[in-house]
Amino acid sequence: MEIPDNKSNEIASFFTALDEMLDSVGKALKNRTPHLNGEKYLTNKDVCRMLHISTRTLQDWRDTGKIPFIRIKGKILYQESEILGLLKKS
Repeated sequence: MEIPDNKSNEIASFFTALDEMLDSVGKALKNRTPHLNGEKYLTNKDVCRMLHISTRTLQDWRDTGKIPFIRIKGKILYQESEILGLLKKS
């Protein structure tokens, strides 16, 4: 029975597959959104993309109370249901 070394095709294929899985997990973690009590929360970037507005416009809407948000340890988040509600209204 031959014991594969680090230069064998099987080992190389294994590490290639492992690298691909690691990349997939990294992308999934990067693109995830926080959930709390079943509610999905969106970041500034998510909301800007969803509403097709700039970050400056989003900041103005926060400052004037046009859009609801919460701040947790300096991070601004928006409830997805509230943003979708705003979209349905307009």
